[in-house]
Amino acid sequence: MSRLSWIQANFCKRECVKFLPASRDHHRCYPVCQVCQSLVRCCCGRLIAEHVGPYSGLLGHGPGPDSAEEEEWSVLRHTSSSPTDAFGWLDFQGSTKRTCHAKYVRLSSNTSPELLVQLMLREWHMEMPKLVISVHGGTDNFPLSPRVCQAFSTGLVTAAESTGAWILTDGINTGVSKYVGDAVKVYGSYDRRKRNVVGITPWGIIENNSDLIGRDVFRHYQALGNPLSKRASLNGMHSHFLLVDDGTVGKSGCQIGLRKWLERHIHLQKIHPRLPPHVPLVCVVVEGGPAVLSVVLDYVCRSSPVPVLVFEGTGRAADLLALIHKQTAVDRKLDSDIKEDVLLRIEETFGVERPEASELLNVLMECMEHRDLISIFDSESEDLQEADVAILTTSLRGTRGSPEEQLNITLAWDRADVAKDNIFVYGQQWQVGSLEQTMLDALVMDRVSFVKLLIENGMTMNRFLTVSRLEQLYNIHKGFSDCFLRHLIEDAKQSSLHVQESITTHACGVPDTG
Repeated sequence: MSRLSWIQANFCKRECVKFLPASRDHHRCYPVCQVCQSLVRCCCGRLIAEHVGPYSGLLGHGPGPDSAEEEEWSVLRHTSSSPTDAFGWLDFQGSTKRTCHAKYVRLSSNTSPELLVQLMLREWHMEMPKLVISVHGGTDNFPLSPRVCQAFSTGLVTAAESTGAWILTDGINTGVSKYVGDAVKVYGSYDRRKRNVVGITPWGIIENNSDLIGRDVFRHYQALGNPLSKRASLNGMHSHFLLVDDGTVGKSGCQIGLRKWLERHIHLQKIHPRLPPHVPLVCVVVEGGPAVLSVVLDYVCRSSPVPVLVFEGTGRAADLLALIHKQTAVDRKLDSDIKEDVLLRIEETFGVERPEASELLNVLMECMEHRDLISIFDSESEDLQEADVAILTTSLRGTRGSPEEQLNITLAWDRADVAKDNIFVYGQQWQVGSLEQTMLDALVMDRVSFVKLLIENGMTMNRFLTVSRLEQLYNIHKGFSDCFLRHLIEDAKQSSLHVQESITTHACGVPDTG
């Protein structure tokens, strides 16, 4: 099956097929009234003239405003699915001097995560990530101080590119997604294969989304949208877009469930064919409104909890999380004399009244029931670790794995520095022989820094390099050169005055030259 036919066979768009007026203020008229055509919208967000379905339930012809049987619009009952009509390449115009192309597909909000991963790996030729960094925050534009912005930008890009991570955002050209795009533009690699920034965006909020319609097409896209429009533009530094369609127009939210399913499915995959751990997932919070607090609570309360790194100093939700995290450090409770000040700050931050502020404080306190999963990064601190290390150590801590499992994760990332500072710590006891499999994996995976780290922490090459293990290395990796094997053998002979077993290149089928 060709790529075009496979995508059309497995991915669908959704369109509303029944007009249900969003307003309860019914005005009595005939079905083709020009006022209705111009002013009255369906619950899906479309005007009558824009609607593709029948006008059943039109004003004056359905249940009255006082009817107890008034129908409630839903995606399942009032939309129909059909093969997707929008996928291909986007060519972003004028966003940067760099050539910025992105793959995209319009797909139904109930698409299975298995199909999504198959699309991304098989059709889009992405590599399975070794880490998923899910970035959440404000969707409207907000200011960041230069220092905070630089810490976030360099940290995010370094963490992603050094480990082979995927970055997930909502993909729009405002708010935190724009900051992610700016980070990639300034600090990211020019190698497109390393740019795995995936926007998961509602199809119905995209400015001029009709311009994207076409099967396996190459579309020019202007990332600078109309400032007077309520629609959003896509960010030009993302590499891939999943445009989530639930049949609505101008409404966000349909992407939330699909993003959650995708993250969970990727998390269940192995981080590397040789290594047993699953792909770690970490949530990064920058600024954000009230909804972000609920997002954080969802992450830390999942059956497989997800760690959260909050960038303090970015504003609103992030700063409130940082504040409550510090105030509950002793017994996870908020002192009564501080509670009133916190409520006032919530009211001021989000512009809400006291009842809603109290509800948001309850959400914050529920988050703190899992405060060990929440880390705070203060960009203004002089003695704090680098932001990329903070992202990786937060995700590592969230796995709650054994030292051996965490070592395997850092090995997959090829981040020996993270292993040295977080796993090979003072007091950590290793059983005899427990590091030998890690050494074998490090050699096969060509992780030179890990080989050195393991030797520094007590691994002796003459004990490790038996004849059988050399044969195993030779057979596993046919690319090993004769010179490489001789180098290993010489290291083994020189690492101790007492070589316990005679090891020769002849034993591994490598001819002696001396």
